[in-house]
Amino acid sequence: MKLAFATALMASTAAAFSPASVPSANTALKMSAVETELYTFEKSEEIFAAAKELMPGGVSSPVRAFKSVGGNPVVFDRVKGAYAWDVDDNKYIDYVGTWGPAIIGHADDEVLDAVKATMDKGCSFGAPCLLENQLAQKVIDAVPSVEMVRFTNSGTEACMGMIRLVRAYTQREKVIKFEGCYHGHADSFLVQAGSGVATLGLPDSPGVPASATAATLCAQYNDIESVKKIFEDNKDEIAAVILEPVVGNSGFIKPDKEFLEALREITTENGSVLVFDEVMTGFRVAYGGAQEYFGVTPDVTTMGKVIGGGLPVGAYGGKREIMELVAPAGPMYQAGTLSGNPLAMTAGIKTMERLEQPGVHEELERKSKMLIDGIVAAAEKHGHEISADCAGGMFGWYFTKGPVKNFQDATKADPEKFGKWHRMMLERGVYLAPSMYEAGFMSMAHTEEDIKRTIEIADEVLSQL
Repeated sequence: MKLAFATALMASTAAAFSPASVPSANTALKMSAVETELYTFEKSEEIFAAAKELMPGGVSSPVRAFKSVGGNPVVFDRVKGAYAWDVDDNKYIDYVGTWGPAIIGHADDEVLDAVKATMDKGCSFGAPCLLENQLAQKVIDAVPSVEMVRFTNSGTEACMGMIRLVRAYTQREKVIKFEGCYHGHADSFLVQAGSGVATLGLPDSPGVPASATAATLCAQYNDIESVKKIFEDNKDEIAAVILEPVVGNSGFIKPDKEFLEALREITTENGSVLVFDEVMTGFRVAYGGAQEYFGVTPDVTTMGKVIGGGLPVGAYGGKREIMELVAPAGPMYQAGTLSGNPLAMTAGIKTMERLEQPGVHEELERKSKMLIDGIVAAAEKHGHEISADCAGGMFGWYFTKGPVKNFQDATKADPEKFGKWHRMMLERGVYLAPSMYEAGFMSMAHTEEDIKRTIEIADEVLSQL
């Protein structure tokens, strides 16, 4: 049921705030934290109980099941702007944003109107359409590494196509990935993969044959020496180095720029392909992705989430000489019935039109920093060890002293405290990712009042943890 807060949330129609109007984290903490009435979840519990009889674990993707935070998930009914409502009519300030795509806000009217107009022409063509050209051009214009692009239906599909492509291009099999980086659930990537695998406590996954992962070699994130050692031990055998240029599947881990620059250098020296998996970071940390944010350009990039504007989409792209190996231009085969779906193309085009406006990503980062600064100040005020960081509209924190530079550092965070924190924030109207191994997301729709209210609730919760 929907319960009133002692301190009311501001209306969702509040205008985006200007830099001058943003209070500091200390200012936000000076507001009196009034104890809130807790949400209840009767309808969600009933629906989820039924779901567990119909679907494995009651969900269509593992992290949604709340296994690492305790309790059962809430069942959403509708979303709009920065908010979500569950079937019990509880309203949440949402920092998951459908796991990243809702960067301009949920159910944006302009995007919905465009999708509705496209829907009148048909939901799927299975044939070329002009919309593919339009979105492809936007991607190529935005992302420094991309000269040609191939659309898919998901980030996992994009990474599956990418791995086949880099092996075809180099005529080598071995790839280097990093512990805690997730590149979809294809067999060859489910090695020390972070995200849902770490959340569920699975070392890898049953059903993955040893032969599928034999050529996947793992290095330590932010540790270039571990990469050099693998190259030395596998001379002229490494097809590619693949990484999340900002890790969002072990929580939130920023790379050292020098680490990215060293990867660029070592791959070039060894005739290997450098791949940035920007399914999460693409168009979110900057319009041109993490490669624009850090000024390091890979050879190939995988993308998803934001470029579909909330509809299923993925893409991979890179240098023309590499991409022209993809069928039908070349011999490397990859296909998809719904790839380039007109509805997803439309939503992506409209979303990117909004994101290419000046100052959008600077504003997203400013709001993200305001949020994490407020959370950190509240935690420190109540004696909790915490570390946090952000990039563009992406952020995260850990209940550990820090700094967190890799997955091993992330595992030092307190999972029990995180689970209690998550449930208590949820009961008070803040929806956070249900895993300490997932990043959070800011949107253009989040307002000053949303962030202030979140910090106020966090202050209350942290005083009780």
